[in-house]
Amino acid sequence: WPELSLVEVQMCQSVLPCHANHQEELGAGQLLKWMDTTACLAAERHAGMACVTASMDDIQFEETVRVGQVINIKARVNRAFNTSMEVGIYVTVQEVLSGVTKRVCVAFSTFVAKPTGTHKVRKRLCQDEEMLEYSLASERRRLRLYNEEAFKNLMKDYYNLQDKGYVSTLTRVESIELVLPPHANHHGNTFGGQIMAWMENVATVAASISTCRLCGYYPSLGAVDMFRFRGPSSVGDRLVFKAMVNNAFQTSVEVGVRVEAYNCEEWNEGTPRHINSASMIYYIPGCGGEKKTFPDVTYTTLDGERRFIGAVVRKRIRMARYFLYKTFSKKSVKHAEFTCVLQVGVYVHEEADKLSLKVEMKVKTTAFYAFSLLADLQLRPQWDKNYLSCEEVEKADEEETIYHIKCTTVNGSKSRDFVVLLSKRQPCKDGDPYVIALRSVTVATVPPEENSIRSEVKCAGFLVHEIGYSTCKVSYYNQVTSGVLPYVEGNIAGWSKSMEETAMSCILFLEQDLLTTQF
Repeated sequence: WPELSLVEVQMCQSVLPCHANHQEELGAGQLLKWMDTTACLAAERHAGMACVTASMDDIQFEETVRVGQVINIKARVNRAFNTSMEVGIYVTVQEVLSGVTKRVCVAFSTFVAKPTGTHKVRKRLCQDEEMLEYSLASERRRLRLYNEEAFKNLMKDYYNLQDKGYVSTLTRVESIELVLPPHANHHGNTFGGQIMAWMENVATVAASISTCRLCGYYPSLGAVDMFRFRGPSSVGDRLVFKAMVNNAFQTSVEVGVRVEAYNCEEWNEGTPRHINSASMIYYIPGCGGEKKTFPDVTYTTLDGERRFIGAVVRKRIRMARYFLYKTFSKKSVKHAEFTCVLQVGVYVHEEADKLSLKVEMKVKTTAFYAFSLLADLQLRPQWDKNYLSCEEVEKADEEETIYHIKCTTVNGSKSRDFVVLLSKRQPCKDGDPYVIALRSVTVATVPPEENSIRSEVKCAGFLVHEIGYSTCKVSYYNQVTSGVLPYVEGNIAGWSKSMEETAMSCILFLEQDLLTTQF
């Protein structure tokens, strides 16, 4: 048998009835316990000292695991920082009789070492085949650090939502657990995997109350938002778990869970310690091919408003992280919905494994004039700071032109360039928009350059609708590719407003250029 590396640990478990729920499916809480145990052992094997769970990134569950199947969990340290490490967790399930293996989920946990004396965490030395994960671990860490700031920024934007309604308090569930010695880890603190399992249990109860009563079906846990451990608990503590449905998104519902810890003195005084929070996303399993959807969820209190808007914001951030991680791990997205920043007209659409953006602009100029300026791609560097230059390569006819675009560098990487075909069409009848379409093409006269990354535009362009004689609506669309993603990732995740700034620059360009030509 091949030996595991010094930074990798593997666990195999046969799924027994005691691990399953009433539907003979492996409970997600039990799986989280196994995942946390395996990851912790990998972290401690690398660090050579005790480690505790600090956080676990978003998890998308892709396969249902049933009694009789075998779970295989591999955990590997991807990168070590000063006192923390990122551990990648890869979970598969195997059907014993057929031998067919399927992926269940991929997760990334952050562990913090507890050094004694002058001991320090060893820096991660990686082999060539591990370099990709080593490099991406740093990028994922950057996203985690940005997460709180992005959440606050997006919450401010989404507080412009005015739709108010009713949230049923019947979805609120509270449960208490006494931490006993079997619940503690080998350091004496409450085992992080056990806390996550308890959180999943109370969240499932809240989701079941909502879906069973409103839809008539049991929900299935499809994803977990980032777990973040804020503080420890120990044997003898009382842990209070509070769960409530925050929001519903057509085919999914988000349940928020808060964990509070009390020791004996704190219990008598009623002063809890907030030690963990997470959000869990549930789906209604397909039943006879019939698509089931959740009723709308709204709010009546300020706390309900915070939860309602927070769920929308977290969904957008999860979507951003999913597509940023997609370069190395293809995951299945189980629903398609729109989210938007209402103030600025920037929209994000997620469907299957595709991510698309739309930016809407109201411009005080004629539709034909805006169309004429936008159709000349050589003018774009004047208002789009991501464009270094744009040169015409070949003109097929009056409606189709090939351009070579050179773009700026992002995050210290090489600059990118694109070779695109621009097609433009005027309206065929009243009410139709002006159309400008862009897609990548290959041209022998413009070979890839060594100092830049040749990237692809799959489907992008503008629709220009006439609103009045001197006013039009300009809509920009882009199906995001790996080459386009670096330029929009900040907007998707919420820590940047570069797209809004570019849109404002475009509006000023279209309007000021008109004034200049008039005078």
